[in-house]
Parts: sequence; C-alpha cells; structure tokens
Amino acid sequence: MPSPDQTLDDSGLIIEAGRTERHYWRDVWRYRELLGFLAWRDVKVRYKQAVLGVAWAFIQPAITTAIFVFIFQNLAKMPAGGVPYPLLVLSGVMAWQLFSNALSGSSASIVSNSSLVSKVYFPRMIVPLSSLAVALVDFAVVLAMFAVLSAWYGQWPTWHWLLLPGFVLMALGVAFGTGLWMTALTVKYRDFRFIVPFVLQIGIFVSPVGFRTDFFPNWRDLMSLNPLTGVIDGFRWCLLGGQHQLSAWSVGSSAVAILLLVGSGVWFFRRTEKKFADII
Repeated sequence: MPSPDQTLDDSGLIIEAGRTERHYWRDVWRYRELLGFLAWRDVKVRYKQAVLGVAWAFIQPAITTAIFVFIFQNLAKMPAGGVPYPLLVLSGVMAWQLFSNALSGSSASIVSNSSLVSKVYFPRMIVPLSSLAVALVDFAVVLAMFAVLSAWYGQWPTWHWLLLPGFVLMALGVAFGTGLWMTALTVKYRDFRFIVPFVLQIGIFVSPVGFRTDFFPNWRDLMSLNPLTGVIDGFRWCLLGGQHQLSAWSVGSSAVAILLLVGSGVWFFRRTEKKFADII
C-alpha cells in the first residue's frame, strides 16, 4: 500500500510527493542521454550549415590574437618575457574564448529551448550543461591551432600540458556558475540577454588576455579579483611550459570564486526552475 504522501495511478505507477526534489541529482544522471542528445544537436546546428564550417573556430581567435599582438606588443610595448608574443596572446585568447562561448551558450539556453522546457519534464539543469559542448569543441580546434603555431616557433609540449584539463574545468566553472544565474534571470527578465554580450565586450579588456600578469606584481592582487585571471595564468603556465609565473594566490582566489559562483548558481537555478514552464 502506498503511504499517505503517495498516490497510485491506473497503471500501477506510484506518484510520490516531493520525489523530484529528493532525487534531483539522480534524475540528472538518468537523463544523461538527453544531455548527450542536446549537446550533439547544438554542435551540429553550429557547424552543419555554416559556409566556412569549423574554420570559424580558427578565424575568431586568429583575428583577436593579431589585434592584441598589434596593440599590446607594438603600441603598448608590453614585455613578453622571452616567449613569442603571439603564443602569449593566443594562450590567453583560448582561455577567454572557452569562457565566453560557454557563458553565451548557457546564459541563453533555457529561453532557446522554451518549446522543450514547456512541454516535457526533465531536470532543467541539463539544458545549460549541454550548451558547454560547443565551447569545448571550439576549444579543441583552437588548441590544435596553438600546437601548430607553437611548433612553428620551436616551442614543444612539456609535462605542464597534462595539467591543462584542470584549468579547462575552472574556465567552464566560471561560465557555468555565471550562466546559471543569467539563464534563470533571462526567463523572467528578457532584457538580461543583452547584459552578457555587453559584459563580454568589456571583460576581454579587463582580463589579462593580451599581457602578462607576472610583470605587474603591484597590480596582481587587484587583478586576482577577476576569477579569470587565475584561469588565464594557468593556461599560460601549462601551454608555455612553465615560462609564465603561476601565482598560488591568483589560482586560489579563482578557485574560491568558482565554488561560490557554481554553488550560488545551482541554488538560484533550482529555486526558480519550477516556474520556468509557466513563465517562458
């Protein structure tokens, strides 16, 4: 016999009050196939009917790198520290592009999938999670480009590359935590969709994408307030074979900020997702 907080439908299925809350993370795992399907769909949509296809993943970081090299090396005369400046910039661009692509996708994910969210039950967190796949595909393409350029300059991979996945997860953590806040707010307040592009336009200049942080020790603590500073430093330390100084304070503060972003993002998203189908 079902308990007082359970009902039995005609098919014999027990409908339990509060089950969704108690088994939320188990449901996320049960719907992992849907996660894979949505991720594969996003990747196909991005590249299938594009004129240049995967070439777009090369063009954007290549142009950004060229512009930043011209501005920071030729005009601002920023020091490279014995590293080819294009490699210095491209390693920072890789971290920034991974973050910006993941944030752009996750922040608009619920509204973009409104027809699915309003008709079928599944843990809504699967949608912003699946949007990270496109960012990872773009990152893999740019990493291959970096490897070719690095070989051109005679810089070969070292054991530091083995630690790169950790900093990739940190970049995705910043994007995912922020994206959970933004996608939940965008469902109710649609003007939030204009905030992310604006923040990304400014953020690339306040993040150390085009210059080294270890040559500005007096400003390093202030720059560490940006969680991407430790991520970018970590990318450079890995990809440049330890030729970029890695600050434990910068990486530590980034890790704490990421935990706060993801934790608060999950809390706010779960608090508001019950109303998504009604509002969207």
